[in-house]
Amino acid sequence: MQTMSPKSIEFSKYQGAGNDFIMLDNRDKRYSNLTTEEIAFMCNRHFGIGADGLITINKSCHYDFKMRYYNSDGKEGSMCGNGGRCVVMFAHHLEIIEDRTIFDAFDGVHEATVLNEDSIRLKMQDCLFPEKIDKTSYKIDTGSPHIVVFVKDVYKIDVLKQGKTLRYNNDIFENGANVNFCHIENNKVNIRTYERGVENETLACGTGSVAAAICVNYTNMLHLNKIKINALGGTLEVEFSKMDKYSNIFLSGLAEKTFEGMIELI
Repeated sequence: MQTMSPKSIEFSKYQGAGNDFIMLDNRDKRYSNLTTEEIAFMCNRHFGIGADGLITINKSCHYDFKMRYYNSDGKEGSMCGNGGRCVVMFAHHLEIIEDRTIFDAFDGVHEATVLNEDSIRLKMQDCLFPEKIDKTSYKIDTGSPHIVVFVKDVYKIDVLKQGKTLRYNNDIFENGANVNFCHIENNKVNIRTYERGVENETLACGTGSVAAAICVNYTNMLHLNKIKINALGGTLEVEFSKMDKYSNIFLSGLAEKTFEGMIELI
């Protein structure tokens, strides 16, 4: 019986407000043939490295690099805000960029700035106004589809149970959505998120934080254009302009390398 040689994967691990990601430098295409099962294995917290998702840096014809994001189920996902901030820090550490960058992602071109050695400010895509679902919830696409639900206390919500019910409601979004539960306290938004692709609660969600900030502004719950978001894993800041749509949207917060290593896939 022929023995298959292992794939040696050199990786780095980054986190942004508790959202954690496996980072691969794929500019030479060495990791382009990873399978869905292999990516899911690496993201598995019991048998692999463990992460909310995996991100590859790839060469781009027109920009500094191209970001590809995979959910922890191994399938390619849509835009990930915290992943975008972390991949910029990864590119900075690889010396692909200095303190500013323009890069390509699933939902188009993004700009970002390295604020300091542990913080990134990322420009998101413009957004249309949220659509009301019912008395307490809204839908909005911030690069990924999101449902924002306002509750009295996010810390008393069964995020897994209630999030899963809404996540698979294809009447709201055809392919499902991420679900964010929010309440306002001291002019800040407390948030908990159920993420599709992870199929569980995560410690933070960048596009979800943008969705929540825009919804609280749109509904006049907060008359601010710079809003702090308290996620379980840390604090993020969302700023924006509002005219006929939301534009000049920036997501800022912690993005740091936690460790690096090598894993062999048989």
